[in-house]
Amino acid sequence: MNRPWLKAYPPGIPADVELGEFNSIPELMENTFNTFRSDPAFSNFGKTLSFDEIDKLSLNFAGYLQRKLGLKKGDRVAIMLPNILQYPIALFGILKAGLVVVNVNPLYTARELEHQLKDSGSKAILIFENSANTLEKILANTSVEHVITTKIGDMLGFPKSAIINFVLKYVKKMVPDWNIPKSVSFTQVMKGNWSSSFSKPKITLDDTAFLQYTGGTTGVSKGAVLTHLNIVANLTQARVWLGESVCHPGHIVITPLPLYHIFSLTANLFALSSIGGLNVLITNPRDIPNFIKELKKWKFTVVTGVNTLFNALLAHKDFKDLDFSYLEVTLGGGMAVQRDTATRWKQVTGCTLIEAYGLTETSPAACMNPMNLPEYNGKIGLPISSTIVTIKDDSGADLPAGEVGEICIKGPQVMKEYWQRPDETAKVFTDDGFFRSGDLGVMDEQGYFKIVDRKKDMILVSGFNVFPNEIEGVLSAHPKIFECAAIGVPDSRSGEAVKVFIVKGDKSLTKDEVIEFSRENLTRYKCPKFVEFREDLPKSPVGKILRKDLRV
Repeated sequence: MNRPWLKAYPPGIPADVELGEFNSIPELMENTFNTFRSDPAFSNFGKTLSFDEIDKLSLNFAGYLQRKLGLKKGDRVAIMLPNILQYPIALFGILKAGLVVVNVNPLYTARELEHQLKDSGSKAILIFENSANTLEKILANTSVEHVITTKIGDMLGFPKSAIINFVLKYVKKMVPDWNIPKSVSFTQVMKGNWSSSFSKPKITLDDTAFLQYTGGTTGVSKGAVLTHLNIVANLTQARVWLGESVCHPGHIVITPLPLYHIFSLTANLFALSSIGGLNVLITNPRDIPNFIKELKKWKFTVVTGVNTLFNALLAHKDFKDLDFSYLEVTLGGGMAVQRDTATRWKQVTGCTLIEAYGLTETSPAACMNPMNLPEYNGKIGLPISSTIVTIKDDSGADLPAGEVGEICIKGPQVMKEYWQRPDETAKVFTDDGFFRSGDLGVMDEQGYFKIVDRKKDMILVSGFNVFPNEIEGVLSAHPKIFECAAIGVPDSRSGEAVKVFIVKGDKSLTKDEVIEFSRENLTRYKCPKFVEFREDLPKSPVGKILRKDLRV
């Protein structure tokens, strides 16, 4: 196939790269651990673990999963943690044991958590205590047989661990009471000598590594089946694209985006770790004052994030006083980077904000701008190595440069399928094997791609997918709501915010009731920010609510 963007490729970047250097993620990790064994790997709340320590701790966790819990290759294990040291230990351990990682948002409501655990068939879960109360409510309805709990400070060492855990539970009241019989603590698990009983499984590139959940047009969260090949390929593609000027040891990487999100998972935990980078884990990036205090401690060289995070940092008076002299790379993804944000970032930090594009289903990177881009260009970049991107019309025909159509992607990083959903899988692949992104875009004469709009009704709040059908399904269960519809509206802080239009079934219904009901059943970022009551909603002749008419 013609690849018109090749003429715009950065010098030295090959169109295709060799992907067979490693046969699995654990094999790639083993190479990383051996290469950088004594170097720092992850830091959180002032505690730093080396690659050697992460290797040994994750091996111990892998042995526990195999021998004590009896889990077999291919079994699913859920991780429901924020950015804390337990996350990389658990993730690497699960993968070493040949098991499948199911990443879970720790802010999920009971309803959302129940769906993901049931759909994935997870047999075990590692969960931090702040969310254990939520798990307790729905555990009996799932296939989960083993529950491992952890406190945020468990890996920090005495006395810091005791202090942080005490403050969170008894001072800040952030840990609701919970009771899950037969659950075990992460600290208990790690006290055992399970490494000696670890049995190395045979893992191939075709084996499943992750069930990475994403929303769908029906509003039902689906598991994208990401294989070891998908992740190894995308990691390799990213490293080639970053080039030798960036891929050197000694990077200090600021990691504020949650590692359960595909962008942070692949870019930070895998790609930047694989070149010996130290990931500084930010547990609560919404606490901007403390986030900036943490930044003051480091001579950071790489920052990854989403537009809303960059905006929040720039808005704080102390951010401009940080030392940016070591900053080499700022990478934005997860949602569109706004020109004003990119301009102000360059003015304050002296570093160009490089935009990349991808989806959960593409592991995620599909397009990226050159790393030596002098200024933000308003585009998502060029297809990365070994990737073909095209613009197609609704019939599946390729469109020429300058014409708007759906962005479609083919490459080794594209998911295998949606977990146990062959019909949904068929909908997103073209006859010639391209993945339909659902995003409308355009390619210019140089081969750069630009997002024009989204084909689907998806709402993008701070980089997270929000689907109207899910919100409408929840709100429709409220006894005072007759009809409702949800759309996305522009928001200066989150890119987009959810707005709902409601026809009352009971005239006493108030906006506060709608918001409160939403918060009980939806993760906070999915909750409506705006509520508008109407006498009726626009409909098609067959009675379908027309969301497009509500956007006027």
